[in-house]
Amino acid sequence: MAQHIGEAGTVLAEDRVREFVADQLAAEDLDGRSVCLVVPDATRSCPLPLLLRAVHGALHGRVSRMTVLVALGTHAPMGEAELAAHVPALPGMTVLNHVWWEPSTFVSLGAIGAGRVAELSGGLLREEVDVRLNRAVAEHDVALVIGPVFPHEVVGFSGGNKYFFPGVAGAEIIDLSHWLGALISSVEIIGTRGVTPVRALIDEAASLIPSRRLALCVVVKSGSHDLHAVSYGTPEEAWEAAAEVSSRAHVRYLDAPVDRVVSLIPAKYDDMWTAAKGFYKLEPVVADGGEVVLYAPHVRTVSAMHPEIEEIGYHCRDYFTAQWDRFKHLHWGVLAHSTHLRGAGTYDPEHGERCRVRVTLATGIPEDVVRRANLGHLDPAAVDIGALSADPGTLVVPQAGEVLYRLR
Repeated sequence: MAQHIGEAGTVLAEDRVREFVADQLAAEDLDGRSVCLVVPDATRSCPLPLLLRAVHGALHGRVSRMTVLVALGTHAPMGEAELAAHVPALPGMTVLNHVWWEPSTFVSLGAIGAGRVAELSGGLLREEVDVRLNRAVAEHDVALVIGPVFPHEVVGFSGGNKYFFPGVAGAEIIDLSHWLGALISSVEIIGTRGVTPVRALIDEAASLIPSRRLALCVVVKSGSHDLHAVSYGTPEEAWEAAAEVSSRAHVRYLDAPVDRVVSLIPAKYDDMWTAAKGFYKLEPVVADGGEVVLYAPHVRTVSAMHPEIEEIGYHCRDYFTAQWDRFKHLHWGVLAHSTHLRGAGTYDPEHGERCRVRVTLATGIPEDVVRRANLGHLDPAAVDIGALSADPGTLVVPQAGEVLYRLR
């Protein structure tokens, strides 16, 4: 069972967090061991300097080697200045980006067979997958995940073993897990407690990691560095305890659907690949035929690392499954992202694509690029946030992307 402090309605004092981390790590047999700390990039709200200083204070001088590995998934790498601001410079601690585009980054841990994938996915997928992972994890005695838990569009709630898969994983398991989430659909899986089929798949992959796995899972007050709760234990145990708190801290309920949502996208999301979280978290409360406006004047590109999304555009799941031979050769993770931002809908050759809601970008992305990607365009200079906030049919959401909105 995980060790745990805090609750959804509380904010923990920093001294209490440091004491909790010190107590948990003091009780572990880590002397002389090498430890890899797997941490989030800057797209997650997290008091990472506080947590890393606490962990460093508990381990420095005890462990033989300490490496911080930034779990980028397939996000853009953090530059030197960004890393310096993100991860404190501490003695005896090496900091690495997850260089996911470089094949030599990875080691294969083995494969999950097609039959087992079918079992884990409830029959939605049946194919063998090579489980590749950043070799830094496998080459340390202990892998300690440090990061937040939020409602998540692919897996239900983020955190735990998700920092390994997809956080520092190879393309095969990323594509398979994300497409499985897309087949289930974002609106069905997001905020689902317990072990979803995608969580089951990544837990299975994590069981192949040769290192001992531990986790420090935190529940952050969205848009801040304040902590509601901290859990420690195995990735499965610590994640479960944190997800329980996140389900209360990060979910808001409405009594009736709204015609329009305006998601105010924070600066930490700097392309549409990451800013799309402002859609995922709001889609469930939008009425049929309604609209989600993603207001992000600072966003100037669809995806820095996945330009192919501009070529295929954004479409509902059925658009791809009905024409699978046309799209199956592409990265399934890209197809999944496409479906997650376009939301629920149908497709057939006679009537074409019919999406449940409209998605409009009020960003710095050129209009022709937006419309070519099958999304609506709105000049951000024409958006009057004050007037929209006064409209009873519109929900304006500040700091969108981490808090999930649902109907009662």
